[in-house]
Formats: sequence, C-alpha cells, structure tokens
Amino acid sequence: MREGASKLLAACSRREQALEASKSLHTCNARTLALLSQLQRNRKAQILQRVGRRPSENILPCLGKVAISDLRIPLMWKDSEYFRNKGELHSCAVFCLLQCGTEIRDTDLIMVDRTLTDICLEDTIIFNNVGPSFQLRVELYSCRCTVEDFSPGALGPRRASLLGGTLGRSSGKKIRAVFGSSAVRGSVPRGGDAGPRSVSLPTSPNLPIRGPKYNLLAHTTLRIDHVRGGFKTHDLSIAATEDNPFWLPLYGSMCCHLAAQPLCITQSVISGQLKVKFDENLDCWESVYGVLRGQSLHCYQGQGELQFEDKPILVIPIKKDTLVCLSEKDAANLQSIYISTQQQGEDVTYTLTGHTPEETQRWTQALWQHVYNMSQWKQCCDYVMKIERPSPRKNIAVRQGSLFSEIVSPSYPSEGLVVPDLSVEIRTLLSSYYKKSY
Repeated sequence: MREGASKLLAACSRREQALEASKSLHTCNARTLALLSQLQRNRKAQILQRVGRRPSENILPCLGKVAISDLRIPLMWKDSEYFRNKGELHSCAVFCLLQCGTEIRDTDLIMVDRTLTDICLEDTIIFNNVGPSFQLRVELYSCRCTVEDFSPGALGPRRASLLGGTLGRSSGKKIRAVFGSSAVRGSVPRGGDAGPRSVSLPTSPNLPIRGPKYNLLAHTTLRIDHVRGGFKTHDLSIAATEDNPFWLPLYGSMCCHLAAQPLCITQSVISGQLKVKFDENLDCWESVYGVLRGQSLHCYQGQGELQFEDKPILVIPIKKDTLVCLSEKDAANLQSIYISTQQQGEDVTYTLTGHTPEETQRWTQALWQHVYNMSQWKQCCDYVMKIERPSPRKNIAVRQGSLFSEIVSPSYPSEGLVVPDLSVEIRTLLSSYYKKSY
C-alpha cells in the first residue's frame, strides 16, 4: 500500500489528487509503524515466556467499542484577517489521524482558510475490540497549499504547451489538452521499433517524490475518563508555531462526541436455570430462568417468557459496587450465591444457587467477571451510550485525463506513427472559433 501510494503521488497532476495521495501515504506510514511496534511487543512477550517469566494470569476486563464523532476545532483569527479581510489569503489542507492501539483511521480532507471559524470533521470513527485502558490519540495534520506546489514544473511535463497562443485563452486550453493527451499516448521515440503503442512517461525511481507534505499541527490523547457520551471540550497540545508555513491559529481546544459501549452492557453475559430463595426465613426455593445483562439479573418463570418479551418476576440489580459471595458447602455438597447490593438506598441481599455444583460455579464466575468489567469501564456502564453508524466516505469528484480522452474514443493504427484522430466535436470547436474571429 505504501508503494502504491508513492507511485500514485508521483503520477498526480491535480491538486486534489496530490493532497489525497499524500494523505494516504502518510496514513500508511503511521499504520506500518504501529504494526511494527506491536510486533516488537509480541516478540518481547515470547522471550519472557521462554525464560520462565510468564505474564500474570489475572482476570482481564471485557472489550468494547469506542466511537468519536463530530470533531470541531475552533480557530482564532486576528481581527484584521477575519473581519477586515486583510492580509494574504492562504489555505491549508487538514485532516485528523486517530490511533487506538494498532488501529489507525483518518478523517476526510478539508480545505481551511480565514473564511472558516471552525475545522469541522463530520466523520464517525469506531474502534472495535478496545479495552477500558485505551488511549485514543488524535493528531491534526496540516499542509499549506500554494500555487507553486501544483505548478506544471512541479507536477511533471504533461502540461507542456503544444500549441501557440494564436488561439483564444478558452479554446486554446481545450485544444492544447487534446493534442497533449494524444502526444503522451501515441508518441514514439525516433529510430527503431516503438514496441507497444501506449507509451508512458519516463520515470526514475531515484527521483524524490514531489508533492504536498503534511505536518503535525496539534494533538491530544483521550482516555476512559473523557468518555461522557455528550458533546464535550478537550484540550489540545499545539505542536507548531506561527513561523511554520502550515500553521493555523488554533484556539487550543477540541470538541467532539466520545462514546463507549462495553460488551458487558450491550450483550447478554450468561443465561440458564437458577434457583432463587424469595424468603430468607423459609427454606423455599423457586426455579427461574436467569439472564445477566447490563446492570440487572432478570429472572423469568421460564425461557418461553423471554421469547415473548414478558416482564421478569424478579430483577436483581448488579452494579459496580455489588458484592458477590459464595457460601461454604453444606451437607449435600451444595453452595449458595449471595448478592449484596443497594436498592432504593437500602442494603439488600439475594440468595440463589444452581441446579448442580457446576452450574453454581459457572454463575459465580460470570457474576464476578461482570462486576469486575463494570468497575473497569466505570461510567461507560451507567447506560448504553448511542453510537451513530459511520457515514460512507464522500467521493471527491476529480476530472481525470484531458478533454480529448473524455469526448474522443482514440483509435490507433497497429503499425507506424500515431496520428491523432480529431473527432467531429473538435472540428466543430475549431470552426466555431475561426467564425467568431472573422
């Protein structure tokens, strides 16, 4: 992908193409570095395992989704630039690179000048299989757009003039585009066989890749403490000064929606048959069908009620501070599960057990894991945060090739020199020009 992006950047002849190709190359380089870092960590873990220093087998929290959307970065222009419209009007191409672990995403590319008060990035980016200790790094990159970077000399020899200036400016551009495209496609070197009739421009791999270069403008790192579900403001660390050509007057903050959905909240953790003691004073157990999901253990009379979405007969709250204990074995080799939690400001204890010792142990392990998951994901488990589906990328409409390739179907002879076959449209264009001239 890096090699393809480099070749694409070297072949670009338009500003939009070059900016997108350079952004793709920058993203590929970042992904390569991230994967190499992960590979090095994996090798280090293998070496530690070989020498006997195995990693601790502690309980691990569940994974989840983290989404960031509606990025807004305010700009702080000078009064003379924004209100009085004075000074040089320069524009910069900007985009954001987001990294969470080894997963790297980029936003759409937008053009920014002093007519804008905010950098608005409408992308919704979702990172899957993320742990609660995630670090989401947001980097803002900028590239100064000048005419020199996309001049004919900087983009290659395709735009060399093949016709004089006797034609008008409008018609001359179209005719030069026609013959320029024909010359590139059909010209052959002098002497000897030309080989294939489609000749490409000579390129050298040793030549440096010309094109726009992106530079880091600002960055920040978001963690689980920043997840609030709503539209919040976060501080930015500025990495450029006003002397840099790619500089933009950032206000020093960034606004966005940051949401998280742990799997322990969005999916059912465990389900199956249970026995619940409704009265602690009586040795009376009732068989129920339990489903542990979110912050509750729902108890139904049977699995059929769950299918028909009936209300459960008992709802046991399970929160981050809930205490789950396993009793000692009794004479019948059975154990009970005690769930102590707060309900309406009072301490309440529920007693339940499985039909077999194996089922009791399975439910106990699931409850311990669920409480630990919620304690690690913190406020992300208070409710299910809404995550919008990412919208499809907008295709940038860039006209490819020249006027000749758009309105003429080229027909080349099998042998000999190639003569451009001017179509009726081109002849009409020439005749209309000369009629206007006389």
